[in-house]
Amino acid sequence: MLSPSELGLCAVERLKVLYPDAQCTLDADRDPWKLLVMGRLSAQCTDARVNIVCKDLFARFPTPESMAYADLPEIEALVRPCGFYRAKAANIRDSSRILVEQFGGRLPDTMEELLRFPGVGRKIANLLLGDVYGKPAIVTDTHCIRICGRLGFYPESLKDPVRIEQILIPLIPREESAAFCHRIVDFGRDVCRAQSPRCEGCPLADICAHNLN
Repeated sequence: MLSPSELGLCAVERLKVLYPDAQCTLDADRDPWKLLVMGRLSAQCTDARVNIVCKDLFARFPTPESMAYADLPEIEALVRPCGFYRAKAANIRDSSRILVEQFGGRLPDTMEELLRFPGVGRKIANLLLGDVYGKPAIVTDTHCIRICGRLGFYPESLKDPVRIEQILIPLIPREESAAFCHRIVDFGRDVCRAQSPRCEGCPLADICAHNLN
C-alpha cells in the first residue's frame, strides 16, 4: 500500500501521461475577467453550456467596463440557461464593477482578495490563481472530491471541499497542482465516472483504494 505522498506522486505522473495537454474546459480566451465570469456561471452547470452561453454574453458585453454598468435584466436573459440566473447575473455584474473600480481592471492574485468578489468561493479562486497566475492551487470540484476519495487520499464519505483542499495541498507537488486538477476532470469524465466507473482497465486501478477494497 502506498503512503499518501507516494500515492500523490504516482497519480500525478500517470495522469500526466494520460492527459499531457489537459487544460481548463472553460473557453475564456486567456482573459482573466472572462474566466472569473465563466467560473461563477459554471456552478451547477456544465462547462459546455457555459461556453455556449458566453459566446452571446461576451459579444454583448466584451469588457469588464461594459458588464459593470449593464442593465441587470439583460444580463439575466443571457445567462438564464446556466440556471440560478438572477443570482449569477447580479454576481457577475457586481464582480465586474469591483474589478473596474477597486482593482483597475486587473484581477488580483491573492486568495483573500479574490474571495471579495460576489459568488467567488475557494474553488473559483483556486481556478483563477492556478490558470491565470500559475500559482499552486487545488480546485476541489466534484470530480476531484470523488476521485481522490476513491483513490484513498481520504475516506470516500468526506465531501468537505475546504478540508479536502487542505489534505491534498501537501500531497500534490505545488508545480503540478493546477494541471493535476484539470487532468482529474478529464479522467472523471472518461474513466472514473460518478456512476459506473470503468475500473476494469483503469490505469490507476492498482493504486486505487476503492478498487483494491
